[in-house]
Amino acid sequence: MDTFTDVLLVTANVGSLFNNVDDIQNGWLEELYKTIQKYKPQFIALHFQEVGGKDYMVNMDKAENFFCNIESSEEMKEFNRSCIYVDTRFQAEDNFTALGCMYFIHRTLKNVYHYDFNVKDFKAVVGQTKYVGSLDGVATVEKEKFPKDFWPDFKWSRKGFMRTRWIIHNQGLDLVNIHLFHDASNLIAVNSSPSIYSANRKNALRYVINRISDSRYTALPFFLFGDFNFRLDSQALVQHLTIEADVVKDSNFEVEKIIFEEKDNDHQVLLQIEEKLFEYVHQAVFRKDNGRALLKYDKEVMSFHDVTKEEEITFPPSYPYSEDHQQPKQYMNTRCPAWCDRILMSHAAHSFINRRDDDEGKGVVYNTIGPNVCMGDHKPVFLSFSLKTNNH
Repeated sequence: MDTFTDVLLVTANVGSLFNNVDDIQNGWLEELYKTIQKYKPQFIALHFQEVGGKDYMVNMDKAENFFCNIESSEEMKEFNRSCIYVDTRFQAEDNFTALGCMYFIHRTLKNVYHYDFNVKDFKAVVGQTKYVGSLDGVATVEKEKFPKDFWPDFKWSRKGFMRTRWIIHNQGLDLVNIHLFHDASNLIAVNSSPSIYSANRKNALRYVINRISDSRYTALPFFLFGDFNFRLDSQALVQHLTIEADVVKDSNFEVEKIIFEEKDNDHQVLLQIEEKLFEYVHQAVFRKDNGRALLKYDKEVMSFHDVTKEEEITFPPSYPYSEDHQQPKQYMNTRCPAWCDRILMSHAAHSFINRRDDDEGKGVVYNTIGPNVCMGDHKPVFLSFSLKTNNH
């Protein structure tokens, strides 16, 4: 007989939260708890990236406080087991990923085990376990930062992945938190299709999928969720947005920029691109119909259809939202909006999501958290579903 377990997976890049805790944190947590109350999961997985933010040396205490807040909140008291892993040890530069994972198990859910990667065996999850620091030697999590030589000519930090392994009602699965490389310069991103950044993300994601599928451990179905930093195909998109415009290149010694002006209409500036500026005059196009018309430029995931699936995206791009808490739906004009934050799964994992929306199971919901509230520059993305498992 099949058993159904209600699961909630969440990915959240919280980098901008810690620069602005007083304005953002309470509203952020409230939106998370509302989502939990609405979908009533029995198993919750929260994957965080950029724990401590850009100024992690200054703000790591605030980050640790943020995790304590969630863990001890009234809203989570029905979850009587938890496993928390937060990589906060920024002093260990070669290993620091700034990734954090929190897993909560509801008191009604029995038969949950997690994997010890050292002894290669599953153990029942009991009580609360919490590891905050370097995570070196923690046997129930596997953490890896991308090797330095992965991308020698580009300055990056805090990128990598973290894996935990579970059995829920006889179904084994891997939950992998991931943070891939960003686009450093809009000018370089728009230069080629695909961009060099896209090519590097592709290599890094292939590396992660190979690592979690290699022969060190038995390969299991997986959910891979985090900040993939997937961007739209900038070159193709810009051509589309500026089809009626003239290009005016302006490279003075200070700032290199590309400006597109309308052919008529007093040569109004339509689009201006600099290294860290992407200012398009009709920003509403990214919100209209949840950005559906732009999904055809979201190409990076296509290279992985052989090994992953994803639910249909019906929410607007998850990044880069304004950090002004009075502008929760507005995008910043620093980057072209994109679906950076994603929940991918292996084909096997996809097959045990219950698709019947009836008494036995809930429907599948893939969406953002806090669409009308300032959540920082990334809106968290969640997947709510019933995991179909066999009792035998």
